[in-house]
Amino acid sequence: MQQRRTKDQTTPQTRRADAQRNFDRIVRAALEALKEDGPAVPLDEIARRAGVGVATVYRRFVDRDGVIKAAFETYFAEEIEPAVLAARAAEDPRRGLAEALTVAVETLPAHRSLLAAARESGAFTVEIAERFMGPLGEVLTAAQQRGLVRGDLITRDLAAIVVMTLATAHEGDRGCDDPRRYLALLLDGTRPSP
Repeated sequence: MQQRRTKDQTTPQTRRADAQRNFDRIVRAALEALKEDGPAVPLDEIARRAGVGVATVYRRFVDRDGVIKAAFETYFAEEIEPAVLAARAAEDPRRGLAEALTVAVETLPAHRSLLAAARESGAFTVEIAERFMGPLGEVLTAAQQRGLVRGDLITRDLAAIVVMTLATAHEGDRGCDDPRRYLALLLDGTRPSP
């Protein structure tokens, strides 16, 4: 007689793999649902899209804020961090800064609902900001040492540039033309004075 494997007989590796698969499915479902349904998408809709029960979501994330935080961190790791790493590796640090800021300005408006939900849930954390601005601060210092940007710029100014540029984003501008234009104007202001 074949013995059935009960939940208690699964190996720790199997449980970890299942938990990771559920985590990934829930995060992907949250990103999709936020994009399609807006920042107020209910947790049961995220669970439905992930193909799991709401209890699984609560077990893994505790609450909706936990899901939003994980979705925001995933978005950040996949779309923003590669630009930051590329900026650090760029031969021309000014160009590296400009390209990293451009990526942020172009990708963030496409995720308005995620950003709104992240603000509401407290997913914007010091750690996230440091992951972006810390390495860009290193690039800024390198650009200053080479005389490529103003010497009085500080890392916080880069965040302000992104925020000011994103303020020009609007629904009717699907190509992000306005934010790109204003980013170019602001970046011109970072050049050293004669």
